Amino acid sequence: MAAAFAKELETYEAKKHELLAESAGKFVVIHNDEVAGVWDTYEDALRAGYERFKLVPFLVKQITPIEPVLNFTRDVPLCHR
Repeated sequence: MAAAFAKELETYEAKKHELLAESAGKFVVIHNDEVAGVWDTYEDALRAGYERFKLVPFLVKQITPIEPVLNFTRDVPLCHR
C-alpha cells in the first residue's frame, strides 16, 4: 500500500500536525497532494471520496498521533467443521 499511496502518505505527514490539532481521531481523504476533507467516520470519508474522485485512487486515513501496529500471519490453521 505504501508504494501505491506514496504521494498521499507524504501529504498526510506534511499536514499531520495541523490535522491532529483540528481533527484527531477523525478520518481524512487525500488525493495526491490535496486534503479533500475530514469526516467523523471511515464510512462517511469513504463515501465522500468516491463521490468526489469516483474510481481514481484516494487515501482514507484515521488521524492519529501514533500509528497502530498491525500484525498479519499466514500461519493460521484452517478451521475444519
